[in-house]
Amino acid sequence: MYRVMLIDDETSARSLLRASINWQALDMEVVGEAASGIEAINVIDDMKPDIAFVDISMPFMNGIEFTEVATNRYPNLIIIIMTAMDEFEYARKCVSLPVFEYLLKPIVRTEITDTLEKVKAKLDAGLDFINEPVDENELDSIEQIKKYIRENYTDSKINQTSVAQYFGFSASYLSRKFKQETGKNFVEYLTECRMERAIELAKCGVKMFKASSDVGIPDPNYFGRCFKKYTSMSYSDYVANNGNN
Repeated sequence: MYRVMLIDDETSARSLLRASINWQALDMEVVGEAASGIEAINVIDDMKPDIAFVDISMPFMNGIEFTEVATNRYPNLIIIIMTAMDEFEYARKCVSLPVFEYLLKPIVRTEITDTLEKVKAKLDAGLDFINEPVDENELDSIEQIKKYIRENYTDSKINQTSVAQYFGFSASYLSRKFKQETGKNFVEYLTECRMERAIELAKCGVKMFKASSDVGIPDPNYFGRCFKKYTSMSYSDYVANNGNN
């Protein structure tokens, strides 16, 4: 749900705006109000609005000054300026700021609703776009992680934590995303890489202790258990049946 802030020194104007719009139907909620630009700046970090309705004429810090400060701090904040007729041309000519729309006071419900529907379309499109560099980046990261494992599985010290740290993730995040994207957990994929190489070594008749070390599992007993679980055969039996083939 998109978060809306109302900034106007007139309490009645804020109350009217809050009451006259079906915010829920627009997937929006009014999360806070302020009676001046200064007050708004002081609380905006707590409110975290996506949209701000801003009266152009307020004491201490007017709407233009607020917009300059707020959009520098939050470049994606959508500003809707509310202004009286005698200030309208001033607002449009003097402000070269990223203002989404200028609305005349007194407010007209249909105009505000139309404007908010355009705002929602913009925010929805932006959200879809963001959810999609995130998904592609995550998929690309998982492919990079798989490549890293394939290139480094012979290192006996490689594990989920070390790989997560290398790529700048938490171990729990990596675990969740790796399973989600590959259908296997991290250890399963690492073991698979090691066992595929172990099979190649077994076919060449390499002794188990040497194969164990070569694939990054220094404990031959643990290596033997992993190999049997993966191939349903002991290493020695696999060498006997497939060695030098």
